[in-house]
Amino acid sequence: MTARQGRNIAFTALVLIAAAIWIFPLYWALTTSLRSENRIVADAGVWMDELNFSAYIDVLSTSKLPMWYLNSVGTSVIITVIVLITGMMCAYALSQLRFPGRRLLYLVVVASFMVPVPALYVAQFVLMSDLGLINSWWGIILPQLIVPVVVIVYKQFFDAIPKEMREAVLLDGGGEFTLLFKLYLPLNWGITAALAIITFISAWNNFFWPFLVVTSESMMTIPVGITQVNDSFGVFYARMMALALLAAAPVIVGYLIFQKRVTEAVMISAGVKG
Repeated sequence: MTARQGRNIAFTALVLIAAAIWIFPLYWALTTSLRSENRIVADAGVWMDELNFSAYIDVLSTSKLPMWYLNSVGTSVIITVIVLITGMMCAYALSQLRFPGRRLLYLVVVASFMVPVPALYVAQFVLMSDLGLINSWWGIILPQLIVPVVVIVYKQFFDAIPKEMREAVLLDGGGEFTLLFKLYLPLNWGITAALAIITFISAWNNFFWPFLVVTSESMMTIPVGITQVNDSFGVFYARMMALALLAAAPVIVGYLIFQKRVTEAVMISAGVKG
C-alpha cells in the first residue's frame, strides 16, 4: 500500500465517521418516534427494534398539523416570490439605472448586514399590531421580505452582463421590463433557483418571529406548532419526534432533490457576507 492510498483510506474513514455522527440524531429521532411511550421511558435502546406508528397516527389525527403545513407552505411561498421579484428589481435599478442617491442606497443595503434581525423585532411587532396583522399570514410575511443578500447577489450578476447586450435590446425598442425579464432573468436562472430554494428554506425554518406574532393555534407554522405537543401531563417523546420528523420532511426531501442548488446558494451567501 502506498502512502497516497493510506491517506485516501484514512480520509474516507474520517468522512464516514463524520457522516455517522451527523446522521445519528436523525436516526435517534426516527427510532424514538417508532416506539411506544412506555417503551421509551423503560428502555432507551439505540437499535430500531419496534415499529409502532401510533405516534404518527396520533399526531395526524389529533393535532392541527395539516393547518400548520398550509400556513408554512403559504407564507414561505409568498415570501420567496416577493423577495425574489423585489430583490431582482432593486438590484437591476442599482446595477443598470442612473439616478440620484444610487450609491447611497446601495451602501444602505450593504450596511443592513450589520443590523441583527432580532433587534428589529420589537419595532416590527408594534407595527404589525398597529396595522392589525397579529395572527395573520401578512403579519408573518411582511417583516421577512427584507433580504439584502438577494439584492447584492443579483446586482453582482447584473454587473457582469456585457453592456452591448443591453444596448442591442434598447435599439430594438425594448424597455426596462423587457431587459429585466427577457434578458437578465433568463441569463440568471441558475442563481434565481438557488436563491429561491435558500429563501424558502429560511422562511420555512423561521421560528422566533412567527412565535411572537402568532398566538392562535390555527395560524401557527410548523416550527411553532411543534411546541404544542406538550400538555399538562408532561412530554410525549414519541409524538414530539414524530411531529419533528413530519415537519422536517419537506425540507429534507427538497434538499436531497436540489442539493446542488442549495450548496450554490450557501456558498454565494457566505461569499457575500464574508
